[in-house]
Amino acid sequence: MSKFTFSLPALFLITFLQVVSYVSGQTSNIKIAQNPYLQALTDSTVSILWTTDKPAIAWVELAPDDESHFYQQERPQFHDSRYGFNRIGTLHQVNLKKLTPGTKYRYRVYAREVLAHEGAYVQYGRTVASNVFNKQPLAFRTASRKDTLRFLVVNDIHGDNELLRNLAGEPYLSKVDFGILNGDMVNQLLSEKQMFDDFMHTTIDLFGGSIPFYYSRGNHETRGPFAFSYPEFFPTSNGQLYYTFRYGDAFFIVLDSGEDKPDSDIEYSGLADMDNYRTEQAEWLKGVVRSKEFNESTYRIVISHMPPFGDWHGSLDLAKKFLPILNNAKIDIMLCGHLHRHVFRKADKECHFPILVNSNRNVVKATICKKEAALLVVDRQGKTIESITINPK
Repeated sequence: MSKFTFSLPALFLITFLQVVSYVSGQTSNIKIAQNPYLQALTDSTVSILWTTDKPAIAWVELAPDDESHFYQQERPQFHDSRYGFNRIGTLHQVNLKKLTPGTKYRYRVYAREVLAHEGAYVQYGRTVASNVFNKQPLAFRTASRKDTLRFLVVNDIHGDNELLRNLAGEPYLSKVDFGILNGDMVNQLLSEKQMFDDFMHTTIDLFGGSIPFYYSRGNHETRGPFAFSYPEFFPTSNGQLYYTFRYGDAFFIVLDSGEDKPDSDIEYSGLADMDNYRTEQAEWLKGVVRSKEFNESTYRIVISHMPPFGDWHGSLDLAKKFLPILNNAKIDIMLCGHLHRHVFRKADKECHFPILVNSNRNVVKATICKKEAALLVVDRQGKTIESITINPK
C-alpha cells in the first residue's frame, strides 16, 4: 500500500489542474512565426507572404501613404483566398492587384487561428496582427519608370547568415529598389525551419517587409525533401521558377538553370528531370524575346545561377538550349553565380553578350540610368573588385 493517500476533493483538484494545464498548453496564443516579405512586385501587383505557428485564415489591410494614422478609419481587406475560399494554413499569401505604379502603400497583416473545421462549421481562436499601434506600419512601393534604378545581387551564401548580412546590409541596402538572390542560398532543403534558419530570417530582417526580392533557383535548392515545397514560398508572375519582370526601363529574364550533373547521376536518386525542364524553358524563352514588352525595354538583363559555359553537363545544356535564343535578342548582360569565384567574360563569338559571374564572397551593386548602367562588384571589406559600364543597345 502506498504511504500517500488523497481525499476525493484533493484528487478532483489534481485532476482539474492537470486538465487546465493540458488545455492551456494546447491553446497558447497564435503567433506570427515569420514576418512578412514581398515577392513578384510589379508596377501594379505584389504578393505579401508570412507564416504563423498555427493554422489560420489570413488577410492584409491596405492604406495609402498619407498623414492619417492607420487606425483613423477602417482599411480595405484583401484575403488569402483561392478557388473562392479563404485558405486555412500556416503559410499565407495575399496577392494585391490593380495598384498604382510608383506608389507607396502601407499595410498590416492579420491571421485568425482555426481551432476546428468540421463540415461547414469552423471554430476560431485568437487573431494576431502586425503592430501599427506604437510603430510605423509596413510599407512598399510599386515599380515605376524612375530615372534611376538600383538593385543588388548575392549568391552562393550556403547558409552563412553572417556573410549574407555583411554583403547585403547597410549602407547600400536602404538605397535599393529590390534585391536578387541568385541561387544556392542553402546547401540543401530539408525543412521549412532549416530554410528560414539558413537565410530567410536574415533576408526578411534585412529587407524588412518593404523591399522586394526576386529569386533565381540554384542547383542546391533542388536537393532535399523540402525542395518540392520551396516554390510555394517564392511565387512568381507566371507561377513558374523561370519568369520575367520589368522595373523601370529594365527587363529581367530569370532562368532556372537546374542541376549541374546529368539527370542519371547517383546524387539525384532518380528524381531529376532537368534536361526536359530546360527544353521546356527554351520554348518559353522564344516567346519572351519576341514579346513587345521585352523589345521596348531599354535594358535586357538575364539572371541565371549557372553560367552557360564550362565542361559540366548542366552548363553545356544551358549553352546548347538558351544561347541560340539569347544571342539574337540584344541582351545587355547575364548575371550568374555557381562557380564561387569572380569571372567577367566579355562578349565573343559563342556568346554575344557579356557574362558576370559573381563570387560567393562578393555583392553586385547595380545602378541603371537611361544613358548607362553601372555594375560594381564589391567584396565584404567594401573593396571594388570590378566596375562594369553598359550602354544600352
